[in-house]
Amino acid sequence: MGQALCCVQVDQSYVAIKESFGKFEEVLNPGCHFLPWVVGKQIAGYLSLRVQQLDVRCETKTKDNVFVTVVASVQYRALADKAEDAFYKLSNTRDQIQSYVFDVIRASVPKLNLDDVFEQKNDIAKAVEDELEKAMSMYGYEIVQTLIVDIEPDEHVKRAMNEINAAARLRLAANEKAEAEKILQIKRAEGEAESKYLSGLGIARQRQAIVDGLRDSVLAFSENVPGTSAKDVMDMVLVTQYFDTMKEIGASSKSSSVFIPHGPGAVRDIASQIRDGLLQYSVHNRVLLLAIIQPINAIHPGF
Repeated sequence: MGQALCCVQVDQSYVAIKESFGKFEEVLNPGCHFLPWVVGKQIAGYLSLRVQQLDVRCETKTKDNVFVTVVASVQYRALADKAEDAFYKLSNTRDQIQSYVFDVIRASVPKLNLDDVFEQKNDIAKAVEDELEKAMSMYGYEIVQTLIVDIEPDEHVKRAMNEINAAARLRLAANEKAEAEKILQIKRAEGEAESKYLSGLGIARQRQAIVDGLRDSVLAFSENVPGTSAKDVMDMVLVTQYFDTMKEIGASSKSSSVFIPHGPGAVRDIASQIRDGLLQYSVHNRVLLLAIIQPINAIHPGF
């Protein structure tokens, strides 16, 4: 833009305010214009028609007594058909807009709690925009957009909010961990119960098999050795099992000490008691006596 040889150039997106001896005459649009400055014609100034942005920081208090800093971004522009009002009616456009933003924010935020301020920031921006639109239209300006770009609580409040959020997340994590442990314990208990049930079935079947085997042995022995009773056979089985047990304990590599309620010579006493008891039977029981003594001699030679 410049003025030479009574000509003036107005750039694109600008308008020029032409005065005649200090009085407004017309608005010059972009292009080249004749300006006879020698007869009192002059350019009073230029007005941009581009969209401009003003960031306003406003500190206020919420309903729950928390101080916050609200940052509002106002986008505005001058209207070409109202360039005269935009140029002459306001001495400082940015200060005027800032004052209206302060007024609306400090009237809206104190009605809301801190959490509601974050949730309703669009409503606050809309209130600011409506108020500015009504106020600035008479001065030749259009409000394009108003945004609440930031809400900054006091530093101590931010720290407290973060701690509350962290505590809530830790509580949720603890609940989830406890629930997982509960499931593991339930499954472990169910598995243990199933294991004990199956173990009980195995023990029951083992005992049943032992009982069946003893019964078959008693029947077979009674049939093969005439004159023997079931009690005689059971006595023989018990003595045989006794010596088999002693033999396994002595042969086990993992055994260290075995405590029994009798001395080392008790084996001969047991054999003598068995022999004395069996000698009282009739002659046809001698076969049973031999069947008992032979396993003893196999374990203790010279008995």
